[in-house]
Amino acid sequence: MSEDGYIHITNEIAKDSVRNRKAIFDKNGDSHYDNISAFIKSMRGSDPDASVFYLARALNGGEDPVFLARRIVIAASEDVGMANPQALVVATSAMQAVTMVGMPEARIILSQAAIYVATSKKSNASYLAINKALEDVSTKDTGEIPMHIRNAPIEGMEQFGYSSGYIYPHDYPGHIVEQQYLPDKMLGTKYYIKDDTVE
Repeated sequence: MSEDGYIHITNEIAKDSVRNRKAIFDKNGDSHYDNISAFIKSMRGSDPDASVFYLARALNGGEDPVFLARRIVIAASEDVGMANPQALVVATSAMQAVTMVGMPEARIILSQAAIYVATSKKSNASYLAINKALEDVSTKDTGEIPMHIRNAPIEGMEQFGYSSGYIYPHDYPGHIVEQQYLPDKMLGTKYYIKDDTVE
């Protein structure tokens, strides 16, 4: 500010401002949503470099590190899922660490978690499974829970069929037994379809 109380912008100041301008990022506008969309899609698309770029863009623009950590947790479950269940452990640990540590060190934690998610094998089988199950329970008559797997907390309930005939899997080799779990009306329904990225 000059002696007359005004700020005078010279050609030199304007040129310097253009040379040093930051990436355009309005965390309350469209660029916020565009950038977070690009961040998520880059992790989903297995591109660690793009993931770190959009992460850096968000941090440079003043995005909340915990918000970014939550996005990584979601990607770890929705997009990596059963192909690498450890991704969810890494992502949730990162979110906790970001909360404890704060910036600027949180940038390293976020980078590590985002790269881990981006470079993991991908499976959205859990995402598809719960969406289909939610659709069924909200739109269909799905029947009654089979009596043999119902709770019987009070003595004498078994005489009414509660928990009667239940087979305890751990009493058998392999800890698996053939037993009906779905209601009669839902027999044969498949929600979890294992894909080729799951070992």
